[in-house]
Amino acid sequence: MERLINIDNGGTLTDIVVGSGSDFTFTKTLTTPVDLSQCLFDAMSKASELIYGEENLAGLLHSTRHIRYSSTQGTNALVERKGPLIGLISDDPTLADALRATAESESLFDDLVGSRVAIVTEQSTDDKLARDLVAAINRLTTAGAERLVVSAESLERENHYKRVMLKNFPRHLLGSVPILFSREFAADTSRTRQIWSGILNSYLHPTVERFLYSAEHRLRAYKVKNPLLIYRNDGASSRVAKSVALKTYSSGPRGGLEGTRAIAEAYGLANVLMIDVGGTTTDVGVVTDHAISVDRRGSVKGVDISYEMSNVHSAGIGGSSIITVRDGRIVVGPESVGAAPGPACFGFGGTQATITDVNLLLGILDPATYLNGEMALDADRSRAVITKTIAEPLGITLEEALIKMEDTFSEQMASSFAHFVLPGNETTLAAFGGGGPMSACSAARIAGVHKVLVPRLAAVFSAYGISFSDIAQSYETNITGYPTGDIEVVRAKMTAAASRDMFQEGHEIADCELEWTTISEDSDTILNLRATFRLPRPSIAGGLTAKKTAAVASAVRAIRSAVNQVDDVPVFVLEEQVPGASAQGPAIVEGPFFTARVPGGWDLKVSAAGDLLLTDTQPASAK
Repeated sequence: MERLINIDNGGTLTDIVVGSGSDFTFTKTLTTPVDLSQCLFDAMSKASELIYGEENLAGLLHSTRHIRYSSTQGTNALVERKGPLIGLISDDPTLADALRATAESESLFDDLVGSRVAIVTEQSTDDKLARDLVAAINRLTTAGAERLVVSAESLERENHYKRVMLKNFPRHLLGSVPILFSREFAADTSRTRQIWSGILNSYLHPTVERFLYSAEHRLRAYKVKNPLLIYRNDGASSRVAKSVALKTYSSGPRGGLEGTRAIAEAYGLANVLMIDVGGTTTDVGVVTDHAISVDRRGSVKGVDISYEMSNVHSAGIGGSSIITVRDGRIVVGPESVGAAPGPACFGFGGTQATITDVNLLLGILDPATYLNGEMALDADRSRAVITKTIAEPLGITLEEALIKMEDTFSEQMASSFAHFVLPGNETTLAAFGGGGPMSACSAARIAGVHKVLVPRLAAVFSAYGISFSDIAQSYETNITGYPTGDIEVVRAKMTAAASRDMFQEGHEIADCELEWTTISEDSDTILNLRATFRLPRPSIAGGLTAKKTAAVASAVRAIRSAVNQVDDVPVFVLEEQVPGASAQGPAIVEGPFFTARVPGGWDLKVSAAGDLLLTDTQPASAK
């Protein structure tokens, strides 16, 4: 059977899962922010060594059917506001106010667009319009605009602007500013959603484009027969040339949600809340009755957009989030040190504190086994940075600083998902990502969650979740008021578009599933088509075994649990435990590329599939 490679590129680490039937190989590598295609190839090279016993990247690539790739780079760029300055040209003088209608949209608009808005009304002659447009573009670019979004009251007027602009600013000229025309970009009944979609896509596009085309170029050198596929935030995949940047936003968390849904089905769980803790963000989503919550019109940073998205919320807190002192209190994120320079303990020149440094000094992380022993951590660097940036500014000891930093991190993580927790004991928290298992129990207890599930593949779980995606394209047309005959013409045009696009994806339309739906929206009727080519999917075993045995510890580790208290706790290697193995916290569980902290009052069990099931048995009154 041909292999399927799934890669999730994060701000600090890049994860890879190579699947063939029920057989999975997985590993991690440091993200290379200067050239993101490098960590893609680093990950595949490491995986090939695990599969073949020696590095054989060419052999892996030529035995692979598809490479499906997801990246948090767009998400992180927006969280950290590291994108191009956007200019907006419109014929509507009220547009900026409409786009800034809420506190969240006002803040986002001010950061991405600000005062770079030009109003150009329709003129009597093309020469007069050309002069006004040239003046507007020159003013916006002089003000720093690196990309432009054009919005007009009708498609005809936008097309008129486009003809005039391309005549005066042809795309072949050096230094031409990329221009996006909002009505071309997205079909929508709402103009504000449509224009926000154009603004956000323009902001994300260069970040995504640079590394994707670099990766495709490098793959050609290996004569790979199938193109690189981009995993999207609607749960499907498509070629780079058939994707838009906005659909890559929060795509990694959608992979995590697909994996969470599979876990919910395997364990028969009605309500599962996922937290995917990466280097820069914690992504939160819900699976209820084995269904992923999907918004037909998604939202990004509180702003509605034209495309479907899973209901995932990203908070600026992760394993590489910078912890600082501001106005006499400890603050976590949203800025991140990423992979370069990374946390201070990485030894790459980092001079700011992170929770990774804290967990190292608390004893939770073993410097010799981090990332399966592939990276040695430097505790002295962590100690020096935390002393300088946290302890001394607050006038407290290092030990006090560590406990306060851990508590603040747990509280902030809990606040990222607490409002999704159902009353009673109905919610299970699925914790994954490199940092999820370390803080899941402490955050769950704060949020009132009593059950935590840590998958065996927790460290690469979003990459694993991509295994459940197919190749698909979607289309929609507003058919409000259309007679039956015209609707059939529309259906034929949409089918022809799907046939063309799926052929460019490498598949005949006869081999695809066509799903037609009719949607009512804002008094309009929308005809929707989704064309899907199915790819092989894995299955997950779940449940507990009837036999219960004592978990076998491989070591004892000194863990600081309070300013003046250090406990010797057992360390359990997850891969060495048999199904049904159980123990009580406090404990440390070392999984493949992750460390789980099990506090006192929590029970741990190993499921039939090798997943870690944690239950809080401590009475609420004692907490």
